[in-house]
Amino acid sequence: MTKPALAPDALPLRQRYAAVRDLSLALAASLSDADATVQSMADASPAKWHLAHTTWFFETFVLRDHVPGYRLHDERWPFLFNSYYEAEGRRHARDRRGMVTRPTLDEVRDYRAHVDAAMAAALPGLDAEAQALVALGCHHEEQHQELLVTDVLHLFSENPLEPALYAPTRKVPVAMPGPIVWIERAGGLVDIGHDGDTFAFDCEGPRHRALLSPHALADRTVTNGEWAAFIAAGGYADARLWLADGWAWVKANAVEAPLYWEQRADDDGGAWTRFGLDGRRAIDPAAPVTHVSLYEADAYATWAGARLPTEFEWEAAAAAHDPAGGNQLDGAGAVEPRPWLGFQQRNTLRGGAGGFFGDVWEWTGSAYRPYPGFRPVAGAVGEYNGKFMSGQFVLRGGSCATPRGHVRASYRNFFYPHQRWQFTGVRLARDA
Repeated sequence: MTKPALAPDALPLRQRYAAVRDLSLALAASLSDADATVQSMADASPAKWHLAHTTWFFETFVLRDHVPGYRLHDERWPFLFNSYYEAEGRRHARDRRGMVTRPTLDEVRDYRAHVDAAMAAALPGLDAEAQALVALGCHHEEQHQELLVTDVLHLFSENPLEPALYAPTRKVPVAMPGPIVWIERAGGLVDIGHDGDTFAFDCEGPRHRALLSPHALADRTVTNGEWAAFIAAGGYADARLWLADGWAWVKANAVEAPLYWEQRADDDGGAWTRFGLDGRRAIDPAAPVTHVSLYEADAYATWAGARLPTEFEWEAAAAAHDPAGGNQLDGAGAVEPRPWLGFQQRNTLRGGAGGFFGDVWEWTGSAYRPYPGFRPVAGAVGEYNGKFMSGQFVLRGGSCATPRGHVRASYRNFFYPHQRWQFTGVRLARDA
C-alpha cells in the first residue's frame, strides 16, 4: 500500500472508517487460518481475534447502542471478542484466545463485512455522540493494527522455520551515524497534554503545566551497533547497572540481548542476527535498536552515563515536529526500523520531519499515571485507559508499525517494564 494523499484525520468520517478497516484486512491478507488463530503468549492475541475484536467494538458501542433495530451478527460472539470491558459482562479469558479455532478466519471476515455494511448505512444519520464513538473506534483499530503486526512477529519467531511475513527488502549499505550530539534544552514551565478540538485519548489530558529542569536530549535513538557494544562490555552481566527488579528479570529469564537477537554458531565471528517480519537477518548496526524492555533501556542509559527522558521533556521537544513524518506504517510491506540514512537532515532535534516519530517507541522514565484533573469518561468506554494507570511506564513517538497519522506529541503509549515485543527503543537524556 502507498501512503494516502491525506492523513486519515483529514478524511470525512465515512472515508476514514473505510480506510482503517481496509488496512486491517490488508495487514492480515497473507495469513493462513492457522497463522491467524494461534496465540504465542499471554500478552499477544491471534490476528483473527484482533480483526474480530475491533469489529465487536463498532457493533457494540455504535450499532447496538445507537441504531434502532440492529441485530447482532451472532449473539455468542461478544463473549469471545470483548477484551476487558467489565461493563459488558463475562468474556473469554485473555490467555485462552488461541483456543478459539471457530469461528474461522473467513467467518471473521464475513463478520467484518456484515458490520461494515451496517455502519455504511448508519453513518449518515448518526448523532454527534455516536460519531465520536466511530472516531474512537477508528483510533482503537489503529492501535490493534500495530498489535496485529507485532503479535504476528512474535508468533513467527516461535516457529522453528522462522517464516517471513513480508518479502525481504533490498539492503543498501549505510554508514554508521556519528556520535550522539547532545541538544541542550532550557528548563522552565511548559504546557503538556492535548489541546484543541482534534481527536485525542482521554489519558492525554487535561492540558496542564509542568516544570522542567535544564537538560539535554540525544539527537537520535540508540543504534544496534551501540547496543552490541553494551553487550560486549558485559552490560547484561553487571548488576550495578540494573534496577533491582530488572536484574531479577534478567536472571530469571536468562536475558542476554534484545528480543529476537541471536548468535548462531555458524555465523562468522559470532555476529548477532535478528528475527524480523522479513525473516532472520544480520543486525544492521546503523538502525535503531528495538525490542528492548524498560529495564534494558534503563541499564543501557546508566552504562552510557545518561538517563531516560521524562515524558514531559520528550513532549516539549517533540511538539515542534511533524507527527506524520518518519518511518511509520503505510500498509502491507516492510515493517522495520530503518538505518539513520541522512539522519542529520531528516531525524534530529535540529530540524526536519520525523525526528521524534516512527521507527521505535521511545521509553521514558515516567510512570503511566493520570494528569492533574483527569476523569475517565462515563460508560463502558471510560474503561479504555484510566484503569491501567498502575505499574506501567510511558513510551512516546510511535514506531514503524504505528499507522501513519495515528500519533501526536501528546500521545501516551504504556507498557509494563519487562515487556518488549513491541518496537521499543531508547533515546538518552541527561541533566544539564
